[in-house]
Amino acid sequence: MNYFKQTILCLVIVSTSSAAFSQNYYDKGMQAMLKRDFKVAVVNLEKADVKEPNNPNVLQMLGYSYFQNGDFENSIASYSKLIAVKPNEVSAYYYRGKARLNIANDPKESLNQMREIFYASSIKDFTKAIEIGGDENVQMLQNRAIAYKDYGIFKSYKIKKSADKVICISILNNSVADFQKILTLQPLRKDIIDLIAYVKAQVVSLK
Repeated sequence: MNYFKQTILCLVIVSTSSAAFSQNYYDKGMQAMLKRDFKVAVVNLEKADVKEPNNPNVLQMLGYSYFQNGDFENSIASYSKLIAVKPNEVSAYYYRGKARLNIANDPKESLNQMREIFYASSIKDFTKAIEIGGDENVQMLQNRAIAYKDYGIFKSYKIKKSADKVICISILNNSVADFQKILTLQPLRKDIIDLIAYVKAQVVSLK
């Protein structure tokens, strides 16, 4: 189980002793999450959120449940509210970044002209998560590296002038830099070595 899922699980367990603001809905939502029934979790946590808006525990659980249901837009909205309440909540930036990247990578979910905004916002979220959580967290580095990679490839299809090419290469080089940081922490990651080779090949193709 990764760090972020552990954080969610601990919050689910510990929060059972929280104030009875909307305890019935909250408890039902937490129990559903523990059973990985995220649809039922959302139904109950939405009701808890109505009864006590801006409760950080509810927002965190709700954002995560939306994410697991593939409802990325509502997940982003919940995590944005959580960040407004707890500006240094690492998991909120991390999962909001993942939700934004998922939307950017799915043209069906996003108008083409909006995809670039979602890519850039995703990278910004991962960067903030790394800033708060430390630059030795492999999971966050890997997600940002992938976001840079996907963003760079997306932009490579839209190159119209030499300046666009320079920007695209810079984005791809940022991806390589993050992947290389991962290798300093986990030198035997063949998947990362392969990704570096792939991104470098993309850079060469643009020169």
